Amino acid sequence: MTARTAPASLTSRPRKIRWVSGVFAVVFIAVFTVVAVLLRDTPTGVYFQISDQIAMVGIGVLMACGALWFTRPKVTADAEGVSVRNMLGSTRFAWAEVVSISFPDGASWARLELPDDEYVPVMAVQAIDGDRSVAAIRELRALHKAAVTTS
Repeated sequence: MTARTAPASLTSRPRKIRWVSGVFAVVFIAVFTVVAVLLRDTPTGVYFQISDQIAMVGIGVLMACGALWFTRPKVTADAEGVSVRNMLGSTRFAWAEVVSISFPDGASWARLELPDDEYVPVMAVQAIDGDRSVAAIRELRALHKAAVTTS
């Protein structure tokens, strides 16, 4: 068995959720654009104006932006520490602050275990990504181990 060396750095983002979010974003824009075009010709007797059509496309764009928001998570780690960017915020931790990196059974994503039974979810490493997430966890643990043993 060969000794595993810690990587110099790691950057990981979820892969499958990016594809799914991209498809949903395109579908939202397409559906709302078609509705906006067809909105003008309704047999209901209601008269829709150009502003209503523009608003429908705008709603599609807003929904597409909401779908693309799920592509935001990212984790970046190096010898000094780890940066976690989730849906609403970004935080940097020195390796000395991190007790361990875990991926509990049944969890959707990994997490950084902190002192006092606290943890931070790492939404960039998702279970649905399979082998990619396993590799990311191994690299994070190697970086953590290298940083903790040298200090």
